[in-house]
Amino acid sequence: MSGTVLEFGLDGAGTGVLHTTQIVGGEHSISAEGHSAFGGKDTAPSPLDYALAALASCTQVTGQIVAAGDKSISLGEWDVDLKAHLDNSVLVYGAEGVSNFRDVTVTVSVQTNLDEARFAEFAAEVERRCPIATLFRGSGVELTTEWTNRPLA
Repeated sequence: MSGTVLEFGLDGAGTGVLHTTQIVGGEHSISAEGHSAFGGKDTAPSPLDYALAALASCTQVTGQIVAAGDKSISLGEWDVDLKAHLDNSVLVYGAEGVSNFRDVTVTVSVQTNLDEARFAEFAAEVERRCPIATLFRGSGVELTTEWTNRPLA
């Protein structure tokens, strides 16, 4: 089966560490402000928060896409939690290296009708197909995922 290339566009502007982005062709806009450690005043999530939120939500959305392609899979409620560590040496102080999260741990708990073997296959397929997880892994982040299969209510 062949897919379609989707186009995305954003227009953004701001001053200081506060930035607002309009989604081109849509009605949504998002504001981001540098983390308080970088001069932000906590009026909006930081770009780092959005990057992590993108990973959490993309994991869930990708899981729903995977399940939609296999009618034998039923899903219920998702809980996706993340913990991440960022060494600010490069970002703030200009040290040598790459400014990146050192590690990210994603803990996923989802209600399914799957046995443990099929659930492990499902989780692996979600991780393989999630474009945001691919970005994190490709950037060199130590990305760890922990999946829990809960009985469908």
